[in-house]
Amino acid sequence: MRELKITSCIHVCSYEELSADRRELVDAAKAMIYRSYSPYSGFAVGAALRLSDGSIHGGANQENAAYPSGLCAERTALFSANAQYPDLAVRAIAIAAFTAGSYTDKPISPCGACRQVMLETENRYGGKTEVILYGQKQIYIIDSVADLLPLTFLKEDLLG
Repeated sequence: MRELKITSCIHVCSYEELSADRRELVDAAKAMIYRSYSPYSGFAVGAALRLSDGSIHGGANQENAAYPSGLCAERTALFSANAQYPDLAVRAIAIAAFTAGSYTDKPISPCGACRQVMLETENRYGGKTEVILYGQKQIYIIDSVADLLPLTFLKEDLLG
């Protein structure tokens, strides 16, 4: 038996340390929070994508009384962008959350379903999608979605 070690590099910084383009994307994710429909959990999430043409496309979580019928901010943004701009790759995604009257202190991480969709999108366009997770006290920058979901399941796996 051999051991397989998996490592991911996460850059930790403050908002002030972000480059102007990353700050713009984080600000767009924070603005998307106000489009969230989250009357049940009170946990609003916003996501913003930077597409390959430089444009920004956003999404917000949408809850439903039948809980499985809701959708996370990351997937609303990705599915919408992929449907409207199928030829534009997603180069970066920023995610922010707001609850109990303020943005979360620490970054929130995407759920497993969102990680899978993010990975499929990264793979679809070839090349890396940077992930920026916003928290008031610190921000995480991850070079690639694959670092969030290292043991991947992609279309090639369906072929055996």
